[in-house]
Amino acid sequence: MRPEERNATNPPTVLSDQELTEVDAQWRAANYLAVGQIYLMANPLLSEPLRPEHVKPRLLGHWGTSPGLNLVYTHLNRVIKARDLDAICIWGPGHGGPAVLAGSWLDGSYTRTYPDITRDAAGMGRLFRQFSFPGGVPSHVAPETPGSIHEGGELGYSLSHAYGAALDNPQLLVACVIGDGEAETGPLATSWHSNKFLDPVHDGAVLPILHLNGYKIANPTVLARLPEPELDDLLRGYGHHPLHVTGSDPHAVHQAMAHAMDQALDMIAAIQRSAREEGITERPRWPVIVLRTPKGWTGPAEVDGVPVEGTWRAHQVPMAAVRESPAHLRQLEQWLRSYRPEELFDEHGHPRPHVLACLPRGERRLGANPHANGGLLTRELPMPPLEKYAIGLDKPGTTLNEPTRILGGLLEQIMEDTTERRDFRIVGPDETASNRLQAVYQATGKAWEAEVLATDENLVRGGRVMEILSEHTCQGWLEGYLLTGRHGLFSCYEAFVHIIDSMVNQHIKWLRTTRRLPWRAPIPSLNYLLTSHVWRQDHNGFSHQDPGFVDHILNKSPEAVRVYMPPDTNTLLATADHVLRSRNYVNVVVAGKQPCFDWLTLDEAREHCARGAGIWEWAGTEDGTREPDVVLACAGDVPTQEVLAATGLLRRHVPDLVVRVVNVVDIARLLPAEEHPHGMPNSEYDALFTRDKPVIFAYHGYPWLIHRLSYRRAGHPHLHVRGYKEEGTTTTPFDMVVRNDLDRYRLVMDVIDRVPGLAVRAAAVRQRMADVRTRHHAWIREHGVDLPEVANWTWTH
Repeated sequence: MRPEERNATNPPTVLSDQELTEVDAQWRAANYLAVGQIYLMANPLLSEPLRPEHVKPRLLGHWGTSPGLNLVYTHLNRVIKARDLDAICIWGPGHGGPAVLAGSWLDGSYTRTYPDITRDAAGMGRLFRQFSFPGGVPSHVAPETPGSIHEGGELGYSLSHAYGAALDNPQLLVACVIGDGEAETGPLATSWHSNKFLDPVHDGAVLPILHLNGYKIANPTVLARLPEPELDDLLRGYGHHPLHVTGSDPHAVHQAMAHAMDQALDMIAAIQRSAREEGITERPRWPVIVLRTPKGWTGPAEVDGVPVEGTWRAHQVPMAAVRESPAHLRQLEQWLRSYRPEELFDEHGHPRPHVLACLPRGERRLGANPHANGGLLTRELPMPPLEKYAIGLDKPGTTLNEPTRILGGLLEQIMEDTTERRDFRIVGPDETASNRLQAVYQATGKAWEAEVLATDENLVRGGRVMEILSEHTCQGWLEGYLLTGRHGLFSCYEAFVHIIDSMVNQHIKWLRTTRRLPWRAPIPSLNYLLTSHVWRQDHNGFSHQDPGFVDHILNKSPEAVRVYMPPDTNTLLATADHVLRSRNYVNVVVAGKQPCFDWLTLDEAREHCARGAGIWEWAGTEDGTREPDVVLACAGDVPTQEVLAATGLLRRHVPDLVVRVVNVVDIARLLPAEEHPHGMPNSEYDALFTRDKPVIFAYHGYPWLIHRLSYRRAGHPHLHVRGYKEEGTTTTPFDMVVRNDLDRYRLVMDVIDRVPGLAVRAAAVRQRMADVRTRHHAWIREHGVDLPEVANWTWTH
């Protein structure tokens, strides 16, 4: 038996008799409040015998994890007050919302946030009634919960959120309760490796608390059933030093938990002191507390003769038919009175002094720490002038640049300008250099605390570029970083950002909810740069080709999501400047890393981005005397190039045709104004795209998205969209667009097919376009490269 196991079984007396009484009283009060929230809508102090009408008609909530969470909240309060810690907690079993609400109500931060939920009998009654009740608050830890930065409705992200919060917060302790059900998820399992990226000099500390209560909704949990030595080996293999707390006797568990907390915090202080004062660079072994308590601890041992406490049956509501069953009603009252509420609250419902004795005050309270309302701490990001990086332009479409490489220079300067304040990070799954952003390494390296070999490059302790081949972990780190008030960018291959679809769902829901909470200050936006995109994954092939993340994002709350497709380098710079300054959005920017034509000057790019969609007069053939015969629209860098090339072909072969070119950089502009804040009124849309002329739209992603966004418009029957339609392989760049009928020759054929009267008059032109497509297929199979007229094309008009 290891020393820490002996201590967990026979803990030394850390708490005096008085402290033990105070800690236990606080814990019992929190348990009482948690049960009351799940069950009661009246009679909060049990000042009269419990009657059916005192109980909610619909019983919702999760009791099973709540006693353990209450224990953690209580003991964190003790050490925060005793050590004057700056601390927050991430509640991984977030469905245990009653516990976190109870702790916040007891420490007064709930009343500070919601003054009508007073810390007395009336406020307790409102606290109980509102829980999982129409017009009330969710059963999970949610944005409405003071002190929370973690939506508890979905499991798996707590530990990565905790590490993201600790980054560049050297004085902050981030406790993280990990449920044993949550520990089975892939994102959580990978996030244990975050300790290889935590710098004890510049970053704060994360204290994981693995809460093993044995069961999920209906099944045992894997880690709870491992023999303790095997679990120890697992945690030590992750690089942690486990401290065990096990039991069901409250007084013994309090002493063990207090001892483990003190041990862990002493270890953390020693690690930070050795790194910060003694210059020790060896990767430390950070503590982790393993807390084993029964599921539904202190609740009903049995219900209707069936075991509940310590089983999966305690997961949600142990007794569901309380209004209908007199026996259940009596058992509920006995359960509530077992906490001896008269010892915990006075006749007015105020918590008695010994219940509050161990609570921290002011911003040290877990429900009031400003790091958990990160917008309060946010500073404006220093944005360098774009002119330093902009591409000079004499004529559109004659010079080529790699847009993300130029953006890398801008990001390097931001990194440089935030060297001292350390509030900007870039995350990505091993792709920063692949995505052409490697200029940032001139200002900072890649965070790395593990072994460094002589052949490695750009790995440094304290670096602010973070790469791990886990999109989940990158997302979690960045969310935790943003939610605590800092800025960042997630760079990812377009096809694989789908891995975090569910995570971004939760973040968008969080942002949408916080917009309705005046006490939540806006946080920096979650910014995605999606590159290595579908049209230039010709070398990696079909597996790397999927532009559908945009579709997923545009299904979400319009007030919180934005999608941008800058067609060239200057437009990408203007877009990046905008999104990095923004607050409370999820911004998706899709831009290429391969050489791309320069179309707009910086001033033109800024104007174009401000419009979101506009006519490129220089590209079309309108002269102001006639309406256009056809609109060629485009969104995305490769579609823009193909539309411009198609326009050139039409100029040459059908010179009397009046062509309008419209470029869309802000995809939400296609929506009606009443559906999205960036949407166009019908009058503006009709003026841009016309009401009755054919519109051939070359789009970066799946074509049906454009139809979905614009189906209500008057001109929708005349809209024809070309885009990606799941045709891909390892091939040449131009063959990718040919395979998906997005190429310039196919677009010309579409124009001829859809402009009235043109099919007969331009039949020979259409035939020539089809012949080039045939010749293309033969050429690439013989030469392995694209046709010379494609590879060497430039804008010449």
